Amino acid sequence: MKTFRRKPLRKASSKAQSAMEYLMTYGWAILIISVVLAALFQLGVFNPMTFAPKAPPGACQVFRPNGPYTTSFINLEGMCSGMLPQYVAQFNPSSSPYITINVPNLPLGASQRTATVWFYVTGLPSSSQYAEYLYGYGVEYSYNAFQPYINNGGYVEINAWYTDQVVAQINTGSWCFLAYQYDGQAQIGSLGCGGGPLTTVASSRTYNTQPSPLIIGAAASGGNIDARYMNGYIANLQIYNTSLSANEIQALYLEGIGGAPIDLRHLVGWWPLNGNANDYSGNGNNGQIHNVNFVSNWYSGYTPP
Repeated sequence: MKTFRRKPLRKASSKAQSAMEYLMTYGWAILIISVVLAALFQLGVFNPMTFAPKAPPGACQVFRPNGPYTTSFINLEGMCSGMLPQYVAQFNPSSSPYITINVPNLPLGASQRTATVWFYVTGLPSSSQYAEYLYGYGVEYSYNAFQPYINNGGYVEINAWYTDQVVAQINTGSWCFLAYQYDGQAQIGSLGCGGGPLTTVASSRTYNTQPSPLIIGAAASGGNIDARYMNGYIANLQIYNTSLSANEIQALYLEGIGGAPIDLRHLVGWWPLNGNANDYSGNGNNGQIHNVNFVSNWYSGYTPP
């Protein structure tokens, strides 16, 4: 009796052997390609923001023909169409980074004021329970919940000493817009992250009038920088000596991270942090940089509003 089983088994065995040889030959290559693609994705290479037009440092600025803090015939000059910045400021707490700025006409006390900023949280503070985004216009996040605050700050407080007001809870990994306003009666905080809508809260607080330099990325105790360092990125800080309206805050947010100031007459300072700490408001309040890097590969986590 004849049997025909051996020949098919040999074919099957041959195919399995070929498949194994293929995997052994090309499997490592496929794995390496997968790892490279994942790394490129993490770096934002596949993010469409990577290919968007970028504004070089100083591309847009306020021109004040009659000198600092004058308001006649002022206007924006340069590329001010809201392009993405070429660079943002990077703060690594291991290097004790911060920027100090002396702003002689910083609105304090009962004065109406507004501050807006874009930030990205990379990680938790390494040596304290919270860290500062803007000291003086005290914007901080807590160690436990990553809650941005309109807080006490200290010295040039947005609020009074030891008073916090939670705006909203955020997570690491996305760019956020934060605005603070004081209209003479209430303090208002607005937060938008990851391209989502703004969340707004208002509270009644007292305020402190003790002057101090504005500090970006760290805090101070007794006038000296302490360990509350920012861990992440900061861009496009604007300060006004008026309380912007809700519509103006919304318009600033919708401009995105590269947006220009919206009320030039009341603009006190504008620090895009696009490659330097210069003040492009025309008021000349340039910052002093301490161990802060300016990086161009910041696009991961940014979604236009």
